[in-house]
Amino acid sequence: MRFTLRQLEYFIAAGETGSITHASERINISQPSISTAISQLEQELDTQLFIRHHAQGLSLTPAGRIMLMEAKRLVEQAESLYAAASEASEEVRGQLNVGCLTTLAPMVLPELSISFMSAFPKASIRPHADHQEMLLNGLHRAMIDVAITYDLQIPADIEFTPLVNLPVHAIVGESHPLARHSAVTLSELAELPLILLDLPLSAEYFTALFMKEGLSPNIAFRFSQPDIIRTMVANGYGYSLANVTPRSDTALDGRKVVRVRLSGENRPMTIGFATLKQLKKSRLLAAFATHAKSFISDAYIPGMVAPAMGQKKR
Repeated sequence: MRFTLRQLEYFIAAGETGSITHASERINISQPSISTAISQLEQELDTQLFIRHHAQGLSLTPAGRIMLMEAKRLVEQAESLYAAASEASEEVRGQLNVGCLTTLAPMVLPELSISFMSAFPKASIRPHADHQEMLLNGLHRAMIDVAITYDLQIPADIEFTPLVNLPVHAIVGESHPLARHSAVTLSELAELPLILLDLPLSAEYFTALFMKEGLSPNIAFRFSQPDIIRTMVANGYGYSLANVTPRSDTALDGRKVVRVRLSGENRPMTIGFATLKQLKKSRLLAAFATHAKSFISDAYIPGMVAPAMGQKKR
């Protein structure tokens, strides 16, 4: 064989994203390197893998679709050699695909990943961020090995290990009348304009808080991007609800937001890590699980104010 696993990895990235540009961003490799690798692969296999659309990306040919499935299988088999070597040598090494919930990823994932790779220099982490449904799907399809996420509708075949609880709170702009309150109730919020985090399962969680109290929220806006919500809140468009507690109280435009404790018995979100029950836990995955347990707790959460410190008392 005169093609390499690296060429296959570049081909897989392009095939899954449908774009040389997006593949480059995904695997942090230059666009010319990816294009060259694909051309060399096509020449070696004597077949066309992609149809190139000017300014509109790539689409796989029928042969390319078959090749994509086989290439992924081959790369997975190659990676399993590292896992087998790690098990045999009792050394933690290899690549771990770690998924993380979109709302947690900017705070938790970078610091946790760097800390783990510092502790185990021969291990590497490939990070992924998505909403809950896609993370669970990724575990089922073996696209990710572990997910850092919330205990939201975890199916029976997924093992969830809890790490820390995050109470729900309201977020308002610093000039909002509620910003001076130590706590607020759902009934006080119900009539006010809510900027809802519109992600699968997350939106249902927040609206269910009101339904439990026999209330209906006044949803003024829906966004799936937390940074947009924080900036809208900081500019006075309404309030939002959240469980994450970023260390910074500044929105992207420089304006401030204020966290206000939500009174009452409201279900918190529990951060934990999820794995597929039927998946045999490698030494690498076991080491990551142990590291996550020691790194994320009530005393410390990467990128966040710990719950005990972040909650205002009445």
